[in-house]
Amino acid sequence: MDLVPHRMQQFRGDRHMFSTSDDQAMLKQVQSTHAPDGREFAVKPLLYIIEDIFQRSAPGIPGFDLRSKQAQMDVLDDKAFQSGFFDMLDLLSSTINKVSCEISCKCSGGGDAHATTLGIFNILGSYAWDSKVVLAMAAFALNYGEFWVVAQLYPTNSLAKSVALLKQLPEILERADTLKSKFEALSNLIKAMLDVAKCIVEFKELPSQYITPDTPEMVTATAHIPTAVYWTIRSIVACAAQIMGLVGMGHESIVSTAEAWELSSLAHKVNSIHTHLKNQLNLCYKIIDEKRHIEAYQALVRLMETLHIDNMKVLRALIYAKDDQLPLYESTNTRRVSLDVLRRKNVLLLISDLDVSNDELFILEQMYQESRQHPTRTESQYEVVWMPIMDRTTLWTEAKQQQFESIQNMMSWYSIHHPSMVDPAVVRYVKEFWHFNKKPILVVLDLQGKVVNTNALHMMWIWGSLAFPFTSTREEALWREESWRLELLADAVDAAIPLWIAEEKFVCLYGGEDMEWIRKFTMTAQAVAKVAGIQLELLYVGKSNPKEKVRKNMSIIAVEKLSHTLQQIPLIWFFWVRLESMWHSKMKYGKSAENDRIMQEIVTMLSFDGSDQGWAVICRGSEMAKAKGETILRCFVDYDLWKSQADQKGFIPAIIDHLQDLYSPHHCNRLILPGTTGSIPERIVCAECGKPMEKFIMYRCCTD
Repeated sequence: MDLVPHRMQQFRGDRHMFSTSDDQAMLKQVQSTHAPDGREFAVKPLLYIIEDIFQRSAPGIPGFDLRSKQAQMDVLDDKAFQSGFFDMLDLLSSTINKVSCEISCKCSGGGDAHATTLGIFNILGSYAWDSKVVLAMAAFALNYGEFWVVAQLYPTNSLAKSVALLKQLPEILERADTLKSKFEALSNLIKAMLDVAKCIVEFKELPSQYITPDTPEMVTATAHIPTAVYWTIRSIVACAAQIMGLVGMGHESIVSTAEAWELSSLAHKVNSIHTHLKNQLNLCYKIIDEKRHIEAYQALVRLMETLHIDNMKVLRALIYAKDDQLPLYESTNTRRVSLDVLRRKNVLLLISDLDVSNDELFILEQMYQESRQHPTRTESQYEVVWMPIMDRTTLWTEAKQQQFESIQNMMSWYSIHHPSMVDPAVVRYVKEFWHFNKKPILVVLDLQGKVVNTNALHMMWIWGSLAFPFTSTREEALWREESWRLELLADAVDAAIPLWIAEEKFVCLYGGEDMEWIRKFTMTAQAVAKVAGIQLELLYVGKSNPKEKVRKNMSIIAVEKLSHTLQQIPLIWFFWVRLESMWHSKMKYGKSAENDRIMQEIVTMLSFDGSDQGWAVICRGSEMAKAKGETILRCFVDYDLWKSQADQKGFIPAIIDHLQDLYSPHHCNRLILPGTTGSIPERIVCAECGKPMEKFIMYRCCTD
């Protein structure tokens, strides 16, 4: 039996009073009470107090717990009880008490909920919308908190026990099971009210320098805030009515399913309002973030164009602008360090995503360690820092974290502690000014933080630390000193090559994947060398982007003792990436196969790799002969035809002459260049015949 029919009749009538068609009428009534006089106060501290009251006002009986999380008094100490807070409370206490009395009087008498809500709006007429909702919440929290202080203390406190007896609370709380649905409904509605209040306060606190009231997203939100405030205060009245219904009714207080349903219905409506406001708030934050990003980006551009006395301002802007964390990670000592370790150092920023290859890291690690072994050399004045650039639209998963840490631990140089420490403005700058597009780059900053090279990786691959300080001037100087010789082609990839050169041996580099051709060529070449009485060292350098075929070939060559091979797969990758780097470095200065001898030889080598057959280069001193697989094999098979020439002119000049005799004007050369590294020229001539090559687009999967 329902013992509170007057209250249920009131709620049932209210359910239909403000349907969609009635919203405008309700809004007009609410707007008529709104007459702000400009008074402002900090609502956030008061909201912290309100939330703390609700969190601590948990029924001290099994099954009920309003606290969604443990209240933290340090938050109140830091934010609520700041200077001037108590002065503010002195000014607001009268208004809070008036609203509290309005709630108590009207709700205990079973008055009309809409009329009570408008009465509260009249009291709060001179305040802004965010202040209205927080003051009304404060008034309800006062009543609600007082109720639960008595309820919680009556078993242990004599004063609370006497007050509880007068309110007949012990009998009510003994009926825990019957009241469970009511308190759960209260809990859900109060949480929804708090969410809406916080959302309204957030709108008020949006930075005006980034978003203005006439922004469409703000206009939409502003239009809905009065309705949101109305239904929040209306929910306060409903909650207060439920609490007042418990006081003084003793054993007659029997839970009504309809009452719990009423609170649930209001919670659903308030939650819907919160969802809408939150969506609008997120749109506003997106606009703010975009404007802040533009502002930060423009500030970074200006900073990078400014001269500095050292590199610290630039590094702080690029790596981590805040001082609350140590931004660098040193894997060798498994510790985090500050940017000060880079002060007065040339800094090489290794920029990549998580797809950086193990081959690249392996070779870079060798070069880095080599530079550390000579502390007196100028090369050791530089430090390397890995800057991971991630796509922020993709979710950062545990798998990505493990992949990141795995890469990080492979590096003996510094790395940024976490990709999130790279600001979006920096990511944009790296892509737009340094042209980063997935493929790793090595950006060089001098002692003042000035960018002296937007990608020194090509220089690093070609000359290693000898390219220090990695400037364009140094690059030009190194090329002026170079000539096409075995030392430039392969000196860096195998420690045996300098020894063979010193011993004046003939050295043959050969490659490809056709194992049958490899057997024929190596055995024929060794047989010719034996007959010719020369010392010939053969070295297999495989194919660019080496996969399983090359790995198998290396094993077969070693087992059958056909020739030497490079010691590890990364060294084969390094041999070819050096040639590609030479091509890009030369291209930067406008060199081509038509006007530069070294460029012509580089293009020839890359064409060899682009073909489906083997190839070989035979060197001694400054002499060098080269050809594709079938041609060079035929040349050695024909040794008897040019043996006499070899005795007269020399072994390699005789090979060159015979290759010329074997040359066919009908040939097909392919030059494969990685399309992700810089611009691809419109015109490239064939290194063999000098005619322009046709340009095609090729998509290649590198699995065997």
